[in-house]
Amino acid sequence: MTVELISVGTELLMGNIVNSNTQFLAEKCAMLGLDMYYQVTVGDNYGRMKEVVKTALGRSDIIILTGGLGPTEDDLTKEVCADVMGMELVEDLHTRKHLEAFFEHNIYREIPDNNWKMATVPSGALVLDNGNGMAPGLILEKDGKAAILLPGPPGELYPMFEQQVFPWLSGRQQSVLVSRMVKICGCGESQVEERILDLIDSQTNPTIATYAKTAEVHLRITARGATEEEAGRLIEPVLEEVKDRFKEKIYTTDEHVNLETAVVELLKKHRLTISTAESCTGGMVAAKLVNVSGVSQVFMQGMVTYSNEAKMGLLGVKEDTLRTYGAVSEETAKEMASGGAAASGTDVCVAITGLAGPEGGTDRKPVGLVYMACCIQGNVAVREYHFKGNRDKIREQSMMKALDLVRLCILDHEASR
Repeated sequence: MTVELISVGTELLMGNIVNSNTQFLAEKCAMLGLDMYYQVTVGDNYGRMKEVVKTALGRSDIIILTGGLGPTEDDLTKEVCADVMGMELVEDLHTRKHLEAFFEHNIYREIPDNNWKMATVPSGALVLDNGNGMAPGLILEKDGKAAILLPGPPGELYPMFEQQVFPWLSGRQQSVLVSRMVKICGCGESQVEERILDLIDSQTNPTIATYAKTAEVHLRITARGATEEEAGRLIEPVLEEVKDRFKEKIYTTDEHVNLETAVVELLKKHRLTISTAESCTGGMVAAKLVNVSGVSQVFMQGMVTYSNEAKMGLLGVKEDTLRTYGAVSEETAKEMASGGAAASGTDVCVAITGLAGPEGGTDRKPVGLVYMACCIQGNVAVREYHFKGNRDKIREQSMMKALDLVRLCILDHEASR
């Protein structure tokens, strides 16, 4: 089956917001084994929207439209699709009750009448409840074609797709598609591809796809089978081969686990506590860790020591070290990590000091130079990195590499015991 994405909104054409929905939906459709040849963005204009929808339905089996389901006059997606597919708009009592419940404790005393527009749906449509907003999603079917209408806000679209649309699309596939994700740190995308090029060149079923992320690479191994069990059996030998090639560089094979979660689970498993001592990242590592539910069991303290005075006062970095080697140095990173562990009384402390730019670099210490150290029960490991990009990119890469350093140090520490 072929699927086409249509993003609705003049704000997208004007560049006012980033269209993250298309990336999300394209990846999910690929997981389902749906063929996609077109992605279209159209503004809030009835005539142009109607032309786009008619064209899409003529060349694709399924079209997925995002945005334009709200209460205002320029929210036209539902009306255009009903027009093109010859469906009458009727009030849906279930959606009306949902809206009434939503408004019951609303902070605004007066609810404009135009909000009730969201309770009207094309006759015969499958209504998708919106547990995170007001406008429902809709699935319209006619003459072997389907139009799936989803709200624009990602916080509403993502869960609606995962919980309701993904299963609906899965049920229309004659075969079952199963995927496993392998998440790798410590290699770039080209390095990863080079190591598995023989597997990629010979792939038929399953297939392997690479995705470059900040400071990590994801591999998706996908197989098609008559049943989920059959597809799983096809994936298993390829997955084991990939594991053997990348070993400790793989931090998870669970799609829903990110790097910070893997680090926290590792700390919990080995009953280790952690603190952070950050300079150029300004608390980003600590913030990433506290994104994880239950981190209070292992995370004790985060220290941002941007100035030399803070490094000396909070972490015990020696004045002589700073004078001789500078704040951005291997020696300072070591003392930050060991001093942070001592100050907070934790088993582990990860420290970062670097030049995020754009100013401050020299020939000897250019912008992008970052030192990070991990102290684990008295043993300190240091890494030197030369990152590229703007200030935000350098800081983000530093944060991710620091988390991976913690992970690797814990693995090494436990292996040596």
